[in-house]
Amino acid sequence: MSLTGPRILVIRRRYVGDIVLLESVFRMLRRHWPNARIIGAVDPAYTSLLKLHPAVDGALALPVESSHWPGFLLRLRREKFTHVFDFDNRPRTAIAALLSGAAMRATLRHGHKPRLSFCYTHRHIVEPEYLDNRHITDFYHRLLRSVGIVIKDEPGYLVPLAHEVTRLQELPEIAALPPDVPRLLVHPGSRSAYRIWPAEAFATVCDAIQNENRARVILVAGPAEQAVVDAIVSHMKTPAVVMKKPLSLTELAALFSLVDRVLCHDSGPMHLAASVGTPVVALYGSQNIANWRPVGPDHITLQPPLPCENCVSPGVCQKDDPYFNHCVRNITPERVLNALRAVL
Repeated sequence: MSLTGPRILVIRRRYVGDIVLLESVFRMLRRHWPNARIIGAVDPAYTSLLKLHPAVDGALALPVESSHWPGFLLRLRREKFTHVFDFDNRPRTAIAALLSGAAMRATLRHGHKPRLSFCYTHRHIVEPEYLDNRHITDFYHRLLRSVGIVIKDEPGYLVPLAHEVTRLQELPEIAALPPDVPRLLVHPGSRSAYRIWPAEAFATVCDAIQNENRARVILVAGPAEQAVVDAIVSHMKTPAVVMKKPLSLTELAALFSLVDRVLCHDSGPMHLAASVGTPVVALYGSQNIANWRPVGPDHITLQPPLPCENCVSPGVCQKDDPYFNHCVRNITPERVLNALRAVL
């Protein structure tokens, strides 16, 4: 890598899915500037994800406390960035872009003038209706196009860490699985409790899949979601492999790469599974699938009829906020089973 090439900072604070979906951004930047040094700036909880992006050279943890700013600014200035692409356009990220000293600092905002626009040399406003039927990666690409970077439609994947793949393969619960039976990994968690499908429904599906010998079921969730897994197991009549050891984000990516299909909600783990090439069956509530569908082939997305005709939680659901309604509960176990039977 040339020391005289562009030094690029890409800012996206959080969350798992948003950072995973930067894959095409990093890939396009690498194609445009093969000799560039490319650094991702994310909140500290997500820096490990950048290890899975083949086009990324390193990670920079954004400061979340005032005491973190001095060390951050020291590293920021030491990198001598020439280009900054800020996909958040929040006050914290705008100031970071300005203080980087980069000659080119670009951002975009959906439907409004960018915040703290004086911090940037390039500002792109995306029309309000743009995201009605487009994927969030198309939104990302608008910023790249605005500065002359060519976008190409081609597959791209994250790469799990080889040593973590090996270690997970050797875990007793994984090594004991029969080699001739497909593996269905069930990740029943979600950042919003409103988006979680009932434990009884998951149990019905898992039991049927195992009774029909279509797959062996593996259950996994984050530490805060372990109660969801426990509830599913309590309703199941067949045994399932339960990953009790907490997994890091990169270990979860490695586990996803070892299974044949993932059943999950619309969530960060859904995007992580798809990013390593594992097909998903994903359960959606009232979210816009066009914006947040899994990237890649062979995925199945299930959603109840919208607008809602049979509210399961009248007086509780907030109709216009997909983070606060129970629409996902209108997906029947039979519908999920039929989707899984078609692919397992």
